[in-house]
Amino acid sequence: MRAKEAIFSAETFRFFRDLRKNNSKAWMDENRDRYKQHVVMPFRRLLDALAPGVRKLHPEFCISGRTGESFSRINRDIRFANDKTPYRPQMYLFFSRLQAQGRTAGQLYIGISAEAVTVGFRMYYESRQSAMASVCVPRAIENLGWLDRQRKKFAGKYDSYWYASEKGAWTKHSGWPCDAREWKKAKGWIVRRKLRPSAALRPACPREIEKTFRELFPLYSFSCLQKWKS
Repeated sequence: MRAKEAIFSAETFRFFRDLRKNNSKAWMDENRDRYKQHVVMPFRRLLDALAPGVRKLHPEFCISGRTGESFSRINRDIRFANDKTPYRPQMYLFFSRLQAQGRTAGQLYIGISAEAVTVGFRMYYESRQSAMASVCVPRAIENLGWLDRQRKKFAGKYDSYWYASEKGAWTKHSGWPCDAREWKKAKGWIVRRKLRPSAALRPACPREIEKTFRELFPLYSFSCLQKWKS
């Protein structure tokens, strides 16, 4: 993968900063062309650039280019949210296997917000049929030694945190769940790199993302795939 010029520009980050300050439908309607030019189109070019390498990682990764399957939604569902702003001031491109309804899986992802670029692996407990509940947690409890070796391997390069359900609310914890007790109550697990915006402005950005995906794919395989070898 060799990009001759950067996919993203400073205008992508400027758009998200402006959206955060002017988060309303009226403002978005006036800036819809900016959104398409500096957010939607670059993210689609990034999808095209990453697709060949992602398919090599796993042939069943979804690369549809659809919102909800490859891209996050910028519109927020405010019906049950405390924050009633209508738009999210960030965008995500993610890769995951399509699952049967209710069987959500983990993701390799890249996200861009007003101040940062994040690249990593994430998964969440959304139902008893989700990969977090049906694959990741049971396998983690049986392979704590393998996980500890991965934790030490990635510790100096990646940030990590996880969520537990405590008294009906999700609580964030730094690091990885480290024993069976913590894994049993885990509701989310994230391992990621947080980069400065300048990282996205380099022509080498897609290659760096692809490298990160290759490094973290063993965590995805461990957490989401029925067939896994240590």
